[in-house]
Amino acid sequence: MIHLLRGGGPMNCPNCQKDIAAGSKFCYNCGAKQPETAAPGVPPRYGTEKRLVRSTNDRKIAGVCAGVADYFDLDPTIVRVVWLVATLIPGPNILAYIILWIAVPEGLTGVTSTSAPARY
Repeated sequence: MIHLLRGGGPMNCPNCQKDIAAGSKFCYNCGAKQPETAAPGVPPRYGTEKRLVRSTNDRKIAGVCAGVADYFDLDPTIVRVVWLVATLIPGPNILAYIILWIAVPEGLTGVTSTSAPARY
């Protein structure tokens, strides 16, 4: 149902030519950033404010890293690796994650799940 709201069925990655979900910002096969496309007949939205949300469609633990990745238009895997490395450095990193888990509301992100099996 989510892909219907974003403008249709699957699309192809221009880099690796594999099928990916419509509305994906990154190809989950090769990791290439996808060009921004608007749904047909829908005018572009200007001045809309991005919101930081915990991802409900691409979560590993609480969806914090996927939400941060979507907010900053990054690959969720990169954010997860950086957060993992940051937890090895002494500091309030785990506490910050728990605070974000509690304080940030849940919501859908434009990133599709990277844990889905690849279909060839």
